[in-house]
Amino acid sequence: MSIDLSQHEADLLFHMAKVREDEHEWELSAGQTRIEIPLLSDDKSEKFILDIRRHRLNLLKGTLQNRARGCIILARLDYGGAPHRNPDDQEIPSPHLHVYKEGYGDKWAHPIDPHMFSDTEDHWKTLNEFLEYCNVTEPPRFKRGLFT
Repeated sequence: MSIDLSQHEADLLFHMAKVREDEHEWELSAGQTRIEIPLLSDDKSEKFILDIRRHRLNLLKGTLQNRARGCIILARLDYGGAPHRNPDDQEIPSPHLHVYKEGYGDKWAHPIDPHMFSDTEDHWKTLNEFLEYCNVTEPPRFKRGLFT
């Protein structure tokens, strides 16, 4: 199932203030490879998902993703992995950031801004910087465990 949004609608969803759905405390441990955390818009009119993925063997490799309407990737940060090849055949090194682009979804990647994502080897810091980037004004509660 493919759902396309206009760029304007995707931009509105991306910039919308997002808050945690409940008071659940999410455990971030070295053994977990994938977590899906529900978020809501500040006014509760839209649902979002925060995906946190870590590679089981390469602990420096991971993905942070913000989805809207279940399947539309608004933003995805990939770090510690392979480069990405854009539709124009340009290769973008890791870490890189995918942002929704009308007609392409998340197929385009851009180099990260080092002022925005200052140290992708620090997973805790990167998670918090990604939450800020995605305008999560009331982040989920986390139990850090061995995540850092």
